[in-house]
Amino acid sequence: MRKSLLTSALLLCTLTFGISCRETQEKQVIIEKETEVEEEKGILEKAGEKVDEEVNEEVDKAIEDIGDDN
Repeated sequence: MRKSLLTSALLLCTLTFGISCRETQEKQVIIEKETEVEEEKGILEKAGEKVDEEVNEEVDKAIEDIGDDN
């Protein structure tokens, strides 16, 4: 009887220490958000847009001078 009591006490202590020393699993959630970043235009791009606007205005004037065939 004494051996069984000692064995069960030893087993209980072993299980208790074994369970208490385990590392808990932590869930980690990583959320990635995409942000829209407007690209800054360089000097050449700005100059090109201004030239395009001027050319488009001149083309429109030329079309008005020629007239529409339709």
